[in-house]
Amino acid sequence: MHQKDWTIVISPQRRWFDIDLKNLWRYRDLFLMYIKRDIIVVYKQTILGPLWYIIQPALTTIMYMFIFGGLAGISTDGVPQPLFYLAGITLWNYYSAAFTASSNVFTENANIFGKVYFPRLIVPLSAITSNLVKMLIQLMLFIAVYVYYLLIGTHATINWSILLFPFYIVLLAFHAMGCGLIISALTTKYRDLTFLVSFGIQLFMYATPVIYPMSTTSGKIKTILELNPLTPIFEGFKHGCLGCGSLSWGGLLYSSIFMLILLCIAVVTFTRVERNFMDTV
Repeated sequence: MHQKDWTIVISPQRRWFDIDLKNLWRYRDLFLMYIKRDIIVVYKQTILGPLWYIIQPALTTIMYMFIFGGLAGISTDGVPQPLFYLAGITLWNYYSAAFTASSNVFTENANIFGKVYFPRLIVPLSAITSNLVKMLIQLMLFIAVYVYYLLIGTHATINWSILLFPFYIVLLAFHAMGCGLIISALTTKYRDLTFLVSFGIQLFMYATPVIYPMSTTSGKIKTILELNPLTPIFEGFKHGCLGCGSLSWGGLLYSSIFMLILLCIAVVTFTRVERNFMDTV
């Protein structure tokens, strides 16, 4: 008998922790296509194009300098305000964009998911990767401002812990993806959550040391902020490139464990919901 190429394969019901990693690799071309789409299509019909990646953090920095540095008088630990705010904005913009993209996976791709099969995890994975490209462009702005202050003689201490920067980005990416996937799974049944996501992410920024150093906090407020798993990431980055903030190995371990637990819960929830989400979206 000649071997036949079957068009339908019947397999056992997937278990809770049964994640099809083999198919993720098989569809790597689609993964790359999604990345290209996310980067190019968004600004395809704009006049300034990718320059918006630089204009947005630049305008945000100016606004923060006026409101938080000028009117509120919040300390930046002796670091020039543009450098301090850009350091926080660069990381936060990446986290926020990756979270938002992951939280909209089901609602924004319902038409595609209903017509053709491919591993759904490709969409959030491509989102955190494409936003990484945008973050690197914004990082160039931060480096340019950093070099300017060095040339005019402003003291900004860089140390060896800046080598942990790739690790910080990995933590941020999967923290964002984990939270986003849980929200995405919940919004298939509870659409009201979509209206709370943008508001909630803004509130969460103020619970993260983006526009202020941890040195200005104390007591219960400091304890609460330390429970935020993103705090050691932002503090560690500022410590490495600006000399302010602090590097906490215990904090990074806590953030890593939190991320792994969150990501496991998120992926399991996501894979369970994707089987019948078309009935509720």
